[in-house]
Amino acid sequence: MAVVLRAPDIRTVGVQGDERTYGHVIAIRAVTSDDAMTATGARLPYDLLEQIAVPDDQRESARWARVVLDITSKPPGTIEWE
Repeated sequence: MAVVLRAPDIRTVGVQGDERTYGHVIAIRAVTSDDAMTATGARLPYDLLEQIAVPDDQRESARWARVVLDITSKPPGTIEWE
């Protein structure tokens, strides 16, 4: 399994307290592949996804506002995310 964590140069709105904030997006792309010519999205445990998505003190300082999971197969997508 390969996991790519990508922080694209995209900002998204979030809320902290009573104020809107603008933070970055984290994209998780986990795939399984035998030959790198085809790949399928890996099934990640929900508990793991929740740990990544729910902010704690360290993550809040990273200033991300949204975590997304990319489950696109290859093809039509590629393993890397550009």
